[in-house]
Amino acid sequence: MRRFRWLTLLLLIVGGLVMAIGSATLPNNPTGMLPDEADSTQVSQILADSDSANGNAAVIFFKSDNGPLDMAAVGTKAQELGGPAIPSEDGTAAIIPLNIDAESLSGNSDEVQALRGEARAGLPEGVTAQVTGPAAISADLAGVFEGANFLLLGVTGLIVAVLLIFTYRSPILWIIPLAVIGIADRVAATAFTWVLDALGMTWNESTAGILSVLVFGAGTNYALLLISRYRDELHHTPDRFEAMAKAWTPTAKTVLASGVTVVLGVACLMLSNTAANRGLGAATMIGIVIAMAFALFALPGALVTFGRWIFWPQKPEVGTKVEHKFWDRIGNVVRQSPRKVLVGCLALLIICAAGYPFLNIGLKQEDQFIDTPESITAAAELTESFPEQNATPAKVLTQDAAEVTSRMEQADITFTPADEVNGWAVFNVTDVPAAEDETVELRAVLEGTETLVGGSDAELLDTKDFAASDRMIIFPLVLLVVFVALVGLLRSFLAPLIMVGTVLLTNIAALGLGWWISTGIFGFDTYADTTPLYAFVFLVALGIDYSIFLITRTREDARKVGTRDGVLTALSSTGGVITSAGILLAAVFAALGVLPLVALAQIGIVIFIGVLLDTLLVRTLLIPSLVRLLGEKFWWPTTLKPSPENTENAADDSETLSVKA
Repeated sequence: MRRFRWLTLLLLIVGGLVMAIGSATLPNNPTGMLPDEADSTQVSQILADSDSANGNAAVIFFKSDNGPLDMAAVGTKAQELGGPAIPSEDGTAAIIPLNIDAESLSGNSDEVQALRGEARAGLPEGVTAQVTGPAAISADLAGVFEGANFLLLGVTGLIVAVLLIFTYRSPILWIIPLAVIGIADRVAATAFTWVLDALGMTWNESTAGILSVLVFGAGTNYALLLISRYRDELHHTPDRFEAMAKAWTPTAKTVLASGVTVVLGVACLMLSNTAANRGLGAATMIGIVIAMAFALFALPGALVTFGRWIFWPQKPEVGTKVEHKFWDRIGNVVRQSPRKVLVGCLALLIICAAGYPFLNIGLKQEDQFIDTPESITAAAELTESFPEQNATPAKVLTQDAAEVTSRMEQADITFTPADEVNGWAVFNVTDVPAAEDETVELRAVLEGTETLVGGSDAELLDTKDFAASDRMIIFPLVLLVVFVALVGLLRSFLAPLIMVGTVLLTNIAALGLGWWISTGIFGFDTYADTTPLYAFVFLVALGIDYSIFLITRTREDARKVGTRDGVLTALSSTGGVITSAGILLAAVFAALGVLPLVALAQIGIVIFIGVLLDTLLVRTLLIPSLVRLLGEKFWWPTTLKPSPENTENAADDSETLSVKA
């Protein structure tokens, strides 16, 4: 273990070099957030690949608060900006449609901000100018992340620091794991961009934020496990290097089992229909591997570099008995009434899950932001002044221009032709009369023609439909992958089945309870398309961790005292550290609420609830009660029995496995 100090130094040097390189350039992929094969995606890609600026349409909306609008001033602005001035019927408003010429999302944001400044300069008193349209909405979406990830990093670091201080009750110890995991987070934030860039994959601003939360949460969990085991060994071993050696091996087995399960779980995102989801899956795989590497190979050396004094004021001394009175009392409740505990836990989870059937999925354009930006408010005001106009018109691209024109005229659809793009005739559709969903109605009217319907509303509809397809594929696959991984880890069938079943029930309960909280407290009307997918994948992959921590320790203790008592001794010895880890992970994901998008806030809410349910209910009461009731059957089809020597003397650590016929 003395050599771990050199390994720590090496990892820190390598990490510093990686961070010094800096992140790869954010890819300019206009369809990265859209499903691959959707009509709206094809429209967006065709427009983006063309020399036309159809895909970067913006609208300047002028409005007078003091009677009729000064159209002379608006006309002057129109000449300056190079677009036509169109007045409203009542004369109190006007619009100037324009196209933004930008090669990237960041450039688009800069262009929109510049346009807003030009539009407002020199206006008469009482006249306001706002910029909306697809280009402005995209710019505002990119703009909300300016500085947001640094805020998230600061909030996450603060949460981890406070909870580590509370956990260890030491003014010193918390600095070491926080520093190691903090470096791991920055290394992961840089490394994933270069790996994804080399693979030609897509990521966006939210990818880095979610990854940071995941690395901090998982990495700190692994650190808590190692430090807890190390501190326990210091009570029995005078030499701190020897104590770390004894603590490292069982901790490494548990962390590797947990980390591999998480990596396999998030890898299922690679099957998503959306490039950004696939990029997130790859990024989180990289982040978890880096978190494991730093927790297992950098943290041990950092800890043993210092003496026992880093635990001050509660320095572990040899011969001091470690007591877990609180968790012993919890274990006694499970020991005395396992059936009542089981029924009570299941009833509580079912009550939480009651909201699940009422989930409404699919945010509208205006509902994506927590703080409504200018582009959204202006779009709503524009529609009031121009009932037949739309700030984000549908884009119809067709090879049958005459037939499409005839059909839209017969259906009284309001449209205007735009510039032809790469052999496609383009129409901007601003109104589809009496349509509950304009995209659905428009596609029905044009069915049978060689036509693609795109635009903002069509993109939202297609994203919603393909997200449902993702869930149908990825949900069962994640459960299957985790189940197979647990079968390999535990050499059992029933135990993994129970563990996966409980985490599935927890997930449904978290989505259900999260729905009531999201709608009743935070006022969200619907879940974002990504909320159930991300919440499910991360909750199954991370939530199973706490059951793995408990059951692997149960298997270890069962060698000495049998399975029924082993689960209680495991609960007693791991209860404090797992609870601390779970609360920390839940709090870290809750920090996603500082980011300005509804989808990320909802993901934070659901995962916060799910992790707490997993930590405080499932791992603490539900699984121990099931293990108490099943006894050795829990390991079916294998039977784990303590040898006679272990029954008489817990010092013998042998294990006898007999496979049932």
